[in-house]
Amino acid sequence: MKQAQRQSSGFTLVEMAIVLVILGLLLGGLLMPLSAQIEGRRISETQKALDEINQALIGFAVANGRFPCPALATTPTGSAGAGLEATTGAGAALTCTNVNGVGVVPWATLGVAETDSWGRRYTYRVTVEFARGATGQTTFGGGCAPPTNPLYTAFALCSQGTMTVLSTGGGSTVSSNVPVVVISHGKNGNGAYTSLGTQLPAGADPDELDNQLTTLGTAMANNNFISKTPTAAFDDIVTWVSPNILFNRMVAAQKLP
Repeated sequence: MKQAQRQSSGFTLVEMAIVLVILGLLLGGLLMPLSAQIEGRRISETQKALDEINQALIGFAVANGRFPCPALATTPTGSAGAGLEATTGAGAALTCTNVNGVGVVPWATLGVAETDSWGRRYTYRVTVEFARGATGQTTFGGGCAPPTNPLYTAFALCSQGTMTVLSTGGGSTVSSNVPVVVISHGKNGNGAYTSLGTQLPAGADPDELDNQLTTLGTAMANNNFISKTPTAAFDDIVTWVSPNILFNRMVAAQKLP
């Protein structure tokens, strides 16, 4: 009788294995939603930061009559010039050090966050005519000939940005004549620059490649940018300044026409 009680008082190896499998399934079911929640929060926080950058850019344009030039992508955080717009010249001759108008968001100049929620810098491109000296300009490119040259801005109401935002490579146009584009390279970080001034591998997705800096952060593949629903290979988050919103704000501030 006592022997029988001892034999029935514990779990067999099979029973313990079943319990462990059940616990593993329960923990896996809990961890997967938690991981999804963390990534969802990071995406939301990055989108909010991009909105703040967008508003900071418009505010800078209203205050200064031009957009800031990009910061150098390869300058490590804490080094001289890190996060500051890189310019050369003064007055009407002021222009971006990088003639292509590409680099990373000048976070120190704008007073915004340096990196997205994954710890990577935001890629930034500006049409250089929109980032030059705000006074003394007499030519505005692309056939733009305002009745009167603006006194307080680098650009006129007829000025056109050089960038186009597409729904996919070769796809429909989402926005055209865009003066400024800002990009977070998402969770995979393909092509993004870090706070060390180093670039992560580019990846292979052709739509992401359109959004990435090349040639040590001094160029890009073309003037097209891709903004679309994330896929397994594409998770960039793209924002831009609408020409209509920009011009309306500049007129309201009496900087234009």
